[in-house]
Amino acid sequence: MNAAPIIVVRDLRKSFGSLEVLCGVSLEVHYGEVVVIIGPSGSGKTTLLRCLNFLEEYDAGEIRFDGRLVGYRDGDAGRLRDSEASVSALRAEMGMVFQHFHLWPHKTVLENVIEGLVVVKRMSPAEARAIGTRLLGKGGLLDKADAYPSKISGGQMQRAAIARALAMEPKALLFDEPTSALDPELVGEVLDVMKQLAREGTTMVVVSHEIGFAREVADRIVMMDEGRIVEVGAPPEILHNPGHERTRSFLSKVLH
Repeated sequence: MNAAPIIVVRDLRKSFGSLEVLCGVSLEVHYGEVVVIIGPSGSGKTTLLRCLNFLEEYDAGEIRFDGRLVGYRDGDAGRLRDSEASVSALRAEMGMVFQHFHLWPHKTVLENVIEGLVVVKRMSPAEARAIGTRLLGKGGLLDKADAYPSKISGGQMQRAAIARALAMEPKALLFDEPTSALDPELVGEVLDVMKQLAREGTTMVVVSHEIGFAREVADRIVMMDEGRIVEVGAPPEILHNPGHERTRSFLSKVLH
């Protein structure tokens, strides 16, 4: 694992109206590391993830990705919002996989996967299709390349969404509860793809309720509650000997 962090979060704060949902969060994620964020609903997990690639603007603190300030730039008059072009370029390097897939319904699976390559990277359709076909093969979806999202299962849609994120060759992947919208019997096929990515050394930040996945794959587990990180540690430490009462209380409800 590379010693330098690829993601650095310092004293991050974010409010929606009068509700502060991130209350001074600090975290580092290293190259090749898998970090799984757990915690109760409303603890700020998804907001943190969305701030990482600037889908949500943050109010204070800073995020640096691969050494660059995320979403803003420092000008003579203080911090300024970065250009849309810069933000889009950064998002291409930090892929996002959403809870509800976000596939375009009017495009086939393959067209969904290669859209970013053609539109953002200006790649030729033939070259993009070659990459997309390879990634669909890797995800076990080659036979669904010409199908539309409405004709495939939720698990297949999520695997297509992962292939779409991978197509951009990101330096890190963010997953927002990638299995929570799936029927239980489809969860395993998505987690298998994620486990393979972890074995390949992909940097991943995963918001998830799948404690078994965290136990097996995470390098570190981050426990959040009420907009704060209350505990960070290796899976055996967090799952079997948590140091914080909130962690113990949460795990008592989700571990069977």
